[in-house]
Amino acid sequence: MLAFTLLIFLSGCMGPSPEENIYSTLEKVVTLEDTFKDQQQPLLELEKKESDLYNEIMNLGMKEFEKVVALSKEALTLIDERESKIEAEYDSIISSKKEFAAVNEEIEKIDDEKLKEKVKDLKAKMEDRYTSYESLYNTYKTSISLDKELYIMLQKEDLTLESLEAQITKVNDSYKKVMEENEKFNKLTEEYNELKIDFYKNAELNVEEVNS
Repeated sequence: MLAFTLLIFLSGCMGPSPEENIYSTLEKVVTLEDTFKDQQQPLLELEKKESDLYNEIMNLGMKEFEKVVALSKEALTLIDERESKIEAEYDSIISSKKEFAAVNEEIEKIDDEKLKEKVKDLKAKMEDRYTSYESLYNTYKTSISLDKELYIMLQKEDLTLESLEAQITKVNDSYKKVMEENEKFNKLTEEYNELKIDFYKNAELNVEEVNS
């Protein structure tokens, strides 16, 4: 009876496997990115409001200068709100990145070579995703700066059509890059989630529902 009790005690002291530790880390990462996800809808709404203001300004023209100035100031307030959402989004991703680094310690502890390779692929994909987000974030910040310049320009009575058109072109080109970066990031997120599900299945973690 003593030997049996000791065996159970030793078994209990072994702690979770590397696979289980990786699972815990990956699920913490999901939770840490909740703030990132929470910014998506408010950001879209702010972008829509700003787009409506922009269209209203363009329809008015500089003949109704006072109204253009008022609407431009309103647009700048919306941009500040967008910037705040983007910073919250960025902080969420950085927290996720720091937590994800814990996977490194567990990879070499995995005995199954095929499973180890799967985790390495998963790690590489997530690192690509973080790099992609950095690029998306920087491009979006550039676009915000160009937006600000545009609405400040619209408050100048001596603004020329040539200067306005040049700035609008810069803004449009910048947002085209944002769209491209966003598509790349979303694709990498999709691929990462597929690799994560594959790892859970192969590690036989008996996960009923996978958060993505």
